[in-house]
Amino acid sequence: MTTLPHTLVLPRAVVIRILTQAQKQPETEACGLLGAHNGEATHYYPVKNVAPDPATRFEMDPRQQIDVMKTLRENDEQLLAIVHSHPHSPPAPSAADVEEYGYPDAYYLIVSLDVKGVLEMRGYRRVDGDMQRIDLRYEHGDED
Repeated sequence: MTTLPHTLVLPRAVVIRILTQAQKQPETEACGLLGAHNGEATHYYPVKNVAPDPATRFEMDPRQQIDVMKTLRENDEQLLAIVHSHPHSPPAPSAADVEEYGYPDAYYLIVSLDVKGVLEMRGYRRVDGDMQRIDLRYEHGDED
């Protein structure tokens, strides 16, 4: 297990894709995976939420998740972050999010739609079993 840096830099094009997916699914927790090449975020891959109650939980479609992991390998990318949205709560990990966090070498990004007019995204990393908030920085640039 590696220790992730405290700051994650995201290209604006990637951020826009993440926020757009969340806005298109305002009553369900949108989810997906963020790929990176040499530690730099490159692509966001939406994955269908198949949770029994997608308004309050997310569970990635297993087949799509496997397909994305295969695509990451084929594109010489690594998993950088697990992404999901909270339609009606702040962008903080729920107890279920913490319990089900299965990738200690990946960041965790949460988008909140529970704001007036502006979406909010926060990042976290796992440190000694707890979720620690990280700094997010946005840069201009395009996805490959």
